[in-house]
Amino acid sequence: MITNSTPQSAPPEMADIRDIKPPLEISSGYAWLWWVLGVLIVLGALLLLWRWWRKRQENRPPPLPIPAHVRAKEKLAAALALIGQPKPFVVAVSDTARWYLEERFNFRAPERTTEEFLRELAGTDLLLKEQKESMGQFLAACDLVKFAKYEPAELELRSLHAAAVKLVEETKPQVEVVKTK
Repeated sequence: MITNSTPQSAPPEMADIRDIKPPLEISSGYAWLWWVLGVLIVLGALLLLWRWWRKRQENRPPPLPIPAHVRAKEKLAAALALIGQPKPFVVAVSDTARWYLEERFNFRAPERTTEEFLRELAGTDLLLKEQKESMGQFLAACDLVKFAKYEPAELELRSLHAAAVKLVEETKPQVEVVKTK
């Protein structure tokens, strides 16, 4: 009787005989060409997509600038979060008022001392006389907190904030309504 299996009492030299391996495929030599073409096609598609995106970005209109009075109101509203800390609050409010005047009237305000600022402001017609006086009182009160270590009550801080908001409201550009017939 003949069986396909190796008998268990087979000699050791026959135990290492294995079945034959399947034939190896030999490429035609052009497989690398297909890989290179595939990579080039993907790179070309990415380049076209990138150019389309850049052109779209260039054609987009620039964002409209935020007017100085709107930005100042936002900063003043954000300063209210600091009302429990007098010095940081006053610094934020006075800096906002100074930066607003610089942006609105092109008047160099932030780098000057209060005295320099008020002296130069007095020689201009940017603000009304009452507004200049109010600005002087506002900055003097701010300087007390910033430099003399004065700690005002919350009511005083809110009045300083209201003075800055009033200045912005009174000096913001007036919108002219054009009537059409």
